[in-house]
Amino acid sequence: MSSSTISADVQQLEIAAGNVLLPADAVVPENATGVVLFAHGSGSSRHSPRNQFVASALNSAGIATVLADLLTMKEEVVDERTAEFRFNIPMLTTRVIHMIDWASASERFSKLPIGLFGASTGAAAALDAAAARPELVRAVVSRGGRVDLANKIEGVRAATLFIVGGFDTLVLELNENALPKLPRTAKIEVVPGATHLFEEKGALEQVAQLAAKWFGQYLKTASMPLR
Repeated sequence: MSSSTISADVQQLEIAAGNVLLPADAVVPENATGVVLFAHGSGSSRHSPRNQFVASALNSAGIATVLADLLTMKEEVVDERTAEFRFNIPMLTTRVIHMIDWASASERFSKLPIGLFGASTGAAAALDAAAARPELVRAVVSRGGRVDLANKIEGVRAATLFIVGGFDTLVLELNENALPKLPRTAKIEVVPGATHLFEEKGALEQVAQLAAKWFGQYLKTASMPLR
C-alpha cells in the first residue's frame, strides 16, 4: 500500500529486533514526506504522552511516525525495579537500528526519508543508531537528550537538532559540549523557562514546532549532501 492511500489512523504492529518483538504504533498521513522513528527515554514507552504529543504534531505536518517500545514487557518489569535496561545504551541502540532496518525494508516506509526522535537516554541510542546507519538516517531531533551517553556520536552524519529547556542547566551543558562533534548542520534550540520534562505551559508545544520544522526541512531534502 502506498503512503498516498493510507489514512492517519493508528496502526498497531510488531517490529522484529533480534530475538524479541517490539510492539509499535504507526501513523502514516496521506502523502507523507518522511517517517520519524521514536526512541523513548528512561522508564518510558510508546505511550509517553510527551512523545505522542510531538508525534501528533509531526503527523499534522505530513510526516509519518512510528512509536515502539524498546523494552519487552518482561524487561519493563525488571527495569521498573532495577533501572538496569534504561541505561543500557548499546542494547537500546541495537533495537533502534532494527527499527531503521525494518522501516527501510518495509513496503509502507521504504520510499520515505528516515528521521529519529530521541528523548533523554533514548537520544543517546538515536545518535548511535544514526551513526550506524548514516546512509539511511537523514535527520535526528533530541529532546532533553542525555547525549553524553552516546558512544558513536562522532559518526553521526544526519542533520541534528538538540532541544533543551533553559532551566535544564546540566543537560544544556552536556548538549553544548557534544555539539562540536556533529556535522555543521547541528544546532541547539533552548526553550526559555523550561525544565527537563518541558512541563511548563507552552514548552512542549515549542518542542513539537521545532521538531516539525526540522524534520520538515531535512526529510523533504533527502538528496542534500550531509556535509
